[in-house]
Amino acid sequence: MTAVQHHGLRNQGATCYLNSVLQVLFMTREFREAVDRHTHYLDRHLGDLFNELQRHTTFTHTLTHQLSIRVWEQEDAAEYFVEIVTRSSPEASQIFRGQLIHKTKCSKCNTVKKTEPHFWLLPLALMDSNSKTYSVVDGIREFFRDSHFRGLDQMYCEECDDKVDATVTCEVKHHPEVLVLLLKRFDFDYHYMRYVKSHQAVDVNLSLHIPENQTYELYAAVDHVGDLRGGHYTATIKNQDEDQWYNFNDERVTRIRPIRLEKTKNAYLLFYKKKQKMSDAPKECEIIKIENQCRYMKNGTFTPKNMCLLFRVVIILSIVVVTLSRT
Repeated sequence: MTAVQHHGLRNQGATCYLNSVLQVLFMTREFREAVDRHTHYLDRHLGDLFNELQRHTTFTHTLTHQLSIRVWEQEDAAEYFVEIVTRSSPEASQIFRGQLIHKTKCSKCNTVKKTEPHFWLLPLALMDSNSKTYSVVDGIREFFRDSHFRGLDQMYCEECDDKVDATVTCEVKHHPEVLVLLLKRFDFDYHYMRYVKSHQAVDVNLSLHIPENQTYELYAAVDHVGDLRGGHYTATIKNQDEDQWYNFNDERVTRIRPIRLEKTKNAYLLFYKKKQKMSDAPKECEIIKIENQCRYMKNGTFTPKNMCLLFRVVIILSIVVVTLSRT
């Protein structure tokens, strides 16, 4: 493995969690370009840092000050990912912002109550897994499985003015451009009455299908090794321009082979980029029509009618280019 053109972030004490998250945000082109267009929110400081990262290894002093971080205390990478995106401009943060639909149906009067919460990440519980290897696909399936509340778990229904059996369903109303999954390795153990880390082995799929027919592809992962108090964070990220994976370990950056995240015990945050749906792709008949129109323009004369046709061709070609660039 050899050093590459990407640059690292120096650790100020125990800021590896922050460095890992910032490298993922920097390598997310849409987010990097969005913060560069703003001088308000946290964008100005992120933009300054990203500009330095393009040239050399640098520190994160300004951001740790803005976020009131105690640099000698290790914090949670997921918590600071959410902190950063919520303090970024709406244009930048919307890349990670999704929306769910929760429907609660009373089994007695059939009344349906609906809420539509937004989310920055989807948490997948590891502690409830009884299998030796946890599958992210199974975790997604479990997350969107209907929940039934009966017996001691009954829910209160305003219409019935009583506790009743109920069913809660979950759907996706808006798929974010980047879907972030949190593998909940840190949880409270009521037997020991303290927080513990799960070293559950996890199978991570490079391609993921989300309800409502949306496909995502993995492009980054934040890993955590060690225990709750003495661990270390790193990031593994794919440069999408060259289809090459890199490992970011504070100031050290190395080129690595394509990753295979099978039975990994370190994956903590997973970043998936939305793929274009086939229904959104340019249709073959539209492309053929454009080719025919262009051929006509080449052989014809530029009358006012032809100029109007040329204008239409330019617009259609522009739409096709924008659509293809998002794939």
